[in-house]
Amino acid sequence: MAQLPAVAAGGKSLQTDAGACQYLTFTLGGEAFAIPIEHVREIIEFNGLTTIPMMPPFLRGVINLRGAVVPVVDLQARFGRGETEINKRTCVIIVELTHDDETPSIGIMVDAVNEVLSVERNRLEAKPAFGTKIRADFIDGILNLDGRFIITLDIQQVLSIDEMASLIGVTDRPDALLAQENGAA
Repeated sequence: MAQLPAVAAGGKSLQTDAGACQYLTFTLGGEAFAIPIEHVREIIEFNGLTTIPMMPPFLRGVINLRGAVVPVVDLQARFGRGETEINKRTCVIIVELTHDDETPSIGIMVDAVNEVLSVERNRLEAKPAFGTKIRADFIDGILNLDGRFIITLDIQQVLSIDEMASLIGVTDRPDALLAQENGAA
């Protein structure tokens, strides 16, 4: 299990100053992406998972995380690019998102975790109107790091429980997505 530098108890990021924000960077399909560190609970090595029959390709399965059943979303598949190829650097980033006054944990499968960056807010540029290989609503902005660009994700949108529940066919309540998986493990 990887330790995240500069993260306080409770998952809140430690800001170096008022103008900086922190991002966890990772690789997916040869591209660099980032998510705000305040959503990251922990990073674990990929050690397999339990698949659930009849789920869409982006929902690869569930893992047991210290007694809790956590769904794992394959970001590569969520972006419509096929499944992530498992290798020795494949990781699952456990993120926590707020939904209906709850904070469910969801795992996201990525090719590799790179680093935590502390970046001045002025280096975050607006999301492009076109030319990206993923849905525009999944993008929060672009980090411009002296000619190196990293796509920052709107992780709340990428992992929208409402949208994923509708894609799976759960229509009564969005939190049934998590309940369905808890019963399936």
